Amino acid sequence: MPLAALLRALSWPEARRHAARHATALLAVALGVALAWSVHLINASALAEFGAAVRSVNGEPDASLASASGSLDETDYARIAALPEVAIASPVIEIETQAEAADGERFALRVLGLDALIAPALAPDLLPRPTPGQAEPGRVALDPDAVFLNPAARAHLNDMTTLVLQRGLARVPLRVAGSVAAAGAPLVVMDIAGAQAHLGSPGRITRIDLRLAQGVDREALRAAAQRAGLLDGDRRLVEPGASQQRLSNVSRAYRVNLTVLALVALFTGAFLVYSVLSLAVAQRQPQFALLGVLGLAARERRRLVLAEAAIVGVLGSAIGLVLGSALALAALRWLGGDLGGGYFSELAPALRASPLAALGYGVLGIAAAMVGGWAPARTAERLPAAQALKGLGTQDGAPSHPRLAIAAMAAGVLLALMPPLFGLPLAAYASVALLLLGGIAAVPAMVGALLARVRPGTNALRLLAIERARHQRASATVAVAGVVASLALSVAITVMVASFRDAVSRWLDVVLPADLYLRTAPGSQQAVWLPPDFVAAAAALPGVAQARAQRVLPLALRADLPPPALLARELGSDAAQALPFVGELLPPRAGVTSAYASETFAALYDAAPGREIALPLATPDGRTRDVRFFVRGVWRDYARQNGAIAIARADYIALTGDERVNDLALTFSRGADAAALRERLVALAGGDASLLEFARADELRATSLRIFDRSFAVTVWLQAVAIGIGLVGLAASTSAQVLARRREFGLLAHLGCTRRQVLAIVAGEAALWTGAGALVGVLLGLAVAVVLVYVVNPQSFHWTMELRIPLERLGVLVAAVLAAGTVTAWLAARRAAAHDAVRAVKEDW
Repeated sequence: MPLAALLRALSWPEARRHAARHATALLAVALGVALAWSVHLINASALAEFGAAVRSVNGEPDASLASASGSLDETDYARIAALPEVAIASPVIEIETQAEAADGERFALRVLGLDALIAPALAPDLLPRPTPGQAEPGRVALDPDAVFLNPAARAHLNDMTTLVLQRGLARVPLRVAGSVAAAGAPLVVMDIAGAQAHLGSPGRITRIDLRLAQGVDREALRAAAQRAGLLDGDRRLVEPGASQQRLSNVSRAYRVNLTVLALVALFTGAFLVYSVLSLAVAQRQPQFALLGVLGLAARERRRLVLAEAAIVGVLGSAIGLVLGSALALAALRWLGGDLGGGYFSELAPALRASPLAALGYGVLGIAAAMVGGWAPARTAERLPAAQALKGLGTQDGAPSHPRLAIAAMAAGVLLALMPPLFGLPLAAYASVALLLLGGIAAVPAMVGALLARVRPGTNALRLLAIERARHQRASATVAVAGVVASLALSVAITVMVASFRDAVSRWLDVVLPADLYLRTAPGSQQAVWLPPDFVAAAAALPGVAQARAQRVLPLALRADLPPPALLARELGSDAAQALPFVGELLPPRAGVTSAYASETFAALYDAAPGREIALPLATPDGRTRDVRFFVRGVWRDYARQNGAIAIARADYIALTGDERVNDLALTFSRGADAAALRERLVALAGGDASLLEFARADELRATSLRIFDRSFAVTVWLQAVAIGIGLVGLAASTSAQVLARRREFGLLAHLGCTRRQVLAIVAGEAALWTGAGALVGVLLGLAVAVVLVYVVNPQSFHWTMELRIPLERLGVLVAAVLAAGTVTAWLAARRAAAHDAVRAVKEDW
């Protein structure tokens, strides 16, 4: 039989014969591919669903005229509709508010005020469909008291015929007259005049959707609008799909970080393939030697092992793609599209898969298996035939490359200093990979340095275990590579999460100084606020020592990013006591209003301390103008991923005349009755407790930390998976070495060693190697944690924090790995060393 045919005939039967051994490697590859593929599917499906919902609601206009401040004068509609470049102009009012569901609970609702005669030409899904049986169904869409519900809103109301909206602290009942087909979050459509009258926006509109005249492009429209004076610092032309692009941009770092985290299992799976195939090569040394005698070239032995790695990769990737699709389908069905980041929390998307993406993740799994199989394949290629035929094995497990280790870690440090690429910490990811690879390559040298300090004493078994561990220290790379990689990543993630949680906890201590917090609704919903007379009356209640009010408004500063929040809040005489500042707080600048940028805002909008920025604000006469602000400092804000900028509420009222409030923080006098104060606040709201939301500082703190822990719960499972894979790799490597040393164990048995003593030697070696690997893993993990905390997190989310090392948690983690590694190696050796000692020695005669 030709050698090539012999190679093909041997590869698949060998892989099938050792299916149980290869199953662990196959499972590791499948798990890594499944996690990464499921994360990709969930994110891609959520983004696609969000885009479909946006297109359903916004339709397909060629462009839109919008305002950075969120409000246009309705005279702008007549001016732009008169341009010859515009075929259709559709005015839109878009308002976020609260509505009452059938069960009495409130829910967030978007209200679209439209011209029913124009809007359906641009957005067919917003065409009102009156309920059958109504009088004059053709005119009901123009009724200012009628609303039309999309399916999500209808699900909240069931068969109710009246929709109750909230405006300030008042209820606005409207008649449910029909439905619209628009997808996505709860939404109602009503006549634009009715929206202006009922929700407090007379003379103002949110945007104007445009359909261009035939033969006109957007640049021609832009030039015409510029000539007409319709474009300035506040008003701008927005291209279609901007909403979807904004969410894609802001969630990109989150999605990439989650994908990289999911690839941890695949990374450690490559080491398990390495360990399993090392075991396979050790078990089949006589077979490889015999094949060499029969004429099988060294490179053919290498190809034989690589063929097995490819089989593991192909099967593992196929299983992983199926498993990942099932995981994604289950997550989308039961958890929606929200993976903890809060970007897709309102969506329940259907699974959408791309064959090209599936092929890419499949190739990634095959590549991981091939990388893991390369070193064992090279070992099979360099196998000494004479020694292998006598069952003596090789002298060492793997060569030591201290220079390569130093070069890899040095390159990792340099990459960690690089800025983000395309808005992502790509260089930092490469830095983490190089630090891990360099650390693993340094394992033999580290083991040698550590074991050189170990004193064996007079115990013969201890002496034998320590001396062999020293002599075969390069084999530690095979034995503990997976443990080092998985423990390093686990330590890094543990330190990063602990640092983040500690930073959030200390941040909450600063931003939650009051005893009681109340609001009408979460966020900055335009139609829901606390009126000035309510705020004044609440501050004057007996038992209230201090009342701090805050107004929250969105600012659409960039078309490619979601709007940041403008916070007009009570800062007192010392702003440093009201906000958790990072770095220096500059003195005020004469003649310019002071502002304080969050870290995210400062990074996205180039608002470093000492700079002046322009913010569009609505003036008391209803117009919008750019107001200059001097950035005095930067503060930490973990609550708003889109960024926030804070100004004194007194300055905001002087500039805009707006005295409305979104949030109110109350500090009680000593001995005040909190329950009685709540009752009085409800009485101020007209006796309707459902219009207010109350929370104590400790409740907000506990809720915030509970949400944080839930968001990072997936990291615990990923750490467990990674460490489990590493321990399986240690077991496989130990089995390989025990099988290669069966003559040695037989000789020890003839010299009087019992089987228990032989196993104690193996367990002692494993304990030494695992201990050294754990130490290297901890040091590597701390180095990677520094990159995650000080590079990846700021470059991804523009949040900074201080490094916190949870010593107790790390101690428990290391002790568990050390104990599990020793026991795992002992069990593997117990099974692999179950051979008759006389027969083992006789094979060498």
